[in-house]
Amino acid sequence: MSTTEQRVAVVTGAARGIGAATAIRLAAEGRAVAVIDLDEAACKDTVEQIQADGGKAIAVGCDVSDEAQVEAAVARIADELGAPTVLVNNAGVLRDNLLFKMSASDWDTVMNVHLRGAFLMSKACQKHMVDAGFGRIVNLSSSSALGNRGQVNYSAAKAGLQGFTKTLAKELGKFGITANSVAPGFIVTEMTKATAERVGMGFEDFQAAAATQIPVQRVGRPDDIANAIAFFTGDAAGFVSGQVMYVAGGPLN
Repeated sequence: MSTTEQRVAVVTGAARGIGAATAIRLAAEGRAVAVIDLDEAACKDTVEQIQADGGKAIAVGCDVSDEAQVEAAVARIADELGAPTVLVNNAGVLRDNLLFKMSASDWDTVMNVHLRGAFLMSKACQKHMVDAGFGRIVNLSSSSALGNRGQVNYSAAKAGLQGFTKTLAKELGKFGITANSVAPGFIVTEMTKATAERVGMGFEDFQAAAATQIPVQRVGRPDDIANAIAFFTGDAAGFVSGQVMYVAGGPLN
């Protein structure tokens, strides 16, 4: 068994969508995977899919914005699977609205899950990575980091994750730890479905309209993002750090 096959990966927000696709992909590459989501029971389908494919996974319920829960979750993962040396900070929420309609609570909720959550998870896992002399951290940003109407909170959080990523790369590189960010464009998930509902469009029409603006003339799927994450978490990506990869079907400007 190779060292890659023995590594333990943690994927947050992995009950569905991009997180689930990523957990399944990393398990297929030989990693034991901790599938984290706010509701542990919601992780059941992802874990069962991994196990059905011959992989090893556990479901972990955790609010990534809660420091005590994060520390307990990472300790449990280390005890049940082994020291986590691959971390994918994918957990996220939407509280879309125009600035003048957005509440402070909407702002705080998005910041807490995306930014505080990534900070707490990275801090808890990096101790294990430093001890191992190896680590891979991938933070999920978004094309919305470039600005998107009705998402002042989300766009600010996703832009913040890019700066967070670059700083982690500088601080942790000497310990054999890389940090990179994947910024999806339009991906078919529950989140984009919610956006379609917010703007008053049917989801199929929303996807069709989005595809006309994408150079490859199609919308993305969760597996498109999982593929990019798999590259960044692999042994072969050890000289790639502090990068932001937009996975959006073409350039965004």
